[in-house]
Amino acid sequence: MVKETTYYDVLGVKPNATQEELKKAYRKLALKYHPDKNPNEGEKFKQISQAYEVLSDAKKRELYDKGGEQAIKEGGAGGGFGSPMDIFDMFFGGGGRMQRERRDQKDHAVFTRRGEDLFMCMDIQLVEALCGFQKPISTLDNRTIVVTSHPGQIVKHGDIKCVLNEGMPIYCRPYEKGHLIIEFKWRFLFVNFPENGFLSPDKPSLLEKLLPERKEVEETDEMDQVELVDFDPNQERRRHYNGEAYEDHEHHPRGGVQCQTS
Repeated sequence: MVKETTYYDVLGVKPNATQEELKKAYRKLALKYHPDKNPNEGEKFKQISQAYEVLSDAKKRELYDKGGEQAIKEGGAGGGFGSPMDIFDMFFGGGGRMQRERRDQKDHAVFTRRGEDLFMCMDIQLVEALCGFQKPISTLDNRTIVVTSHPGQIVKHGDIKCVLNEGMPIYCRPYEKGHLIIEFKWRFLFVNFPENGFLSPDKPSLLEKLLPERKEVEETDEMDQVELVDFDPNQERRRHYNGEAYEDHEHHPRGGVQCQTS
């Protein structure tokens, strides 16, 4: 039995589905909920892509069946998720015209062209993800557009949003454009966290009231309390080196006669 069936449910297949059944389900749903066709279904498209990415990989699927989504997020079998748009392109091959475009065009620092659509990643801070933001974007036709996320609209890492009619001009329809598709990133690498001690001792409790409740642990007598300390890679290397040197000395003493035990 599998631990959970969420990914299977997203694709509308059974836990014993074959790879062909998974491909068929993904193809149908990805085309239906692609941001180009359904700009307001970015979250659904992301869920479909994540489910297929895991279940189409034998190692990730086995890990998911045993430990659920949490096991994937904790880093097993590669950990994390790829870009939903990249998964879509790899599955459908990008199309002949799209592949020719990629060969003929130079890479842009911000945008990637996919047909008439433009794709970009946007880094946001934690406060922006939770409390809203306004971000200016310089377009290819030298305009500046401002993307707005209103307070209360939570933007999660990997979320995909769409700006209508801000992509590339459509052939033979000069007044129509494709879409600008934005994938948001706020991994710890991109979140500007404050330094330790930035809050006075009485403030964390106030901040905690504004955030979702954390899971409390019921302590028992069998549990041991431990403390976290900063990790120093240089100190860790020295510790391993000294430990290996000690073991080498214990097992391979230089000179002298080894003691015998009776």
